[in-house]
Amino acid sequence: MKVTARGSVAALMACMASAAAAAPAAADTSAVPAVPVTLPTESIETALPVQVPSLRTGVPVPVPGVPDGPRHVTGRLLPARALPAVPLAGQLPETLLELPVENPLGEGNLAVASAATEASETKLRGPGADLDAPLSPPRPSMLGLTALQLPAAGLDAPVLRSNPVGNLLVR
Repeated sequence: MKVTARGSVAALMACMASAAAAAPAAADTSAVPAVPVTLPTESIETALPVQVPSLRTGVPVPVPGVPDGPRHVTGRLLPARALPAVPLAGQLPETLLELPVENPLGEGNLAVASAATEASETKLRGPGADLDAPLSPPRPSMLGLTALQLPAAGLDAPVLRSNPVGNLLVR
């Protein structure tokens, strides 16, 4: 085997090894990022004589998955799921809302009321469409000609799955 052929085979093997090592990392949806957001409410306190709650949360970043593509069904001219539903995965980030509770009898605060949610996995499957042509498949009884039929159209409803958990505390 020539040296150039050996080099080409070695480069091909290196590319295949790096692709195999990167594939599990790309398929991992547990490390879905979220962009942290802190709502600035300090300016409201200067304009209004009230204590404003503080809010810390994040914005989930959706990661698209592989859609379940069209498939052939016998007896139909068009494939089923002509417009496939696209799955998305993400993670709802932790959220913390804190509000100071004022003492109605005097100065100062009694406690801090807080509402907190934990991070939770979220999966969304977008809407899809299913269409059928207004012509039937060729029929042997009609010498291979098609017949007219009512066109059919259907929509797949979007699906959202999540399990958010929240706590309400007064400390």
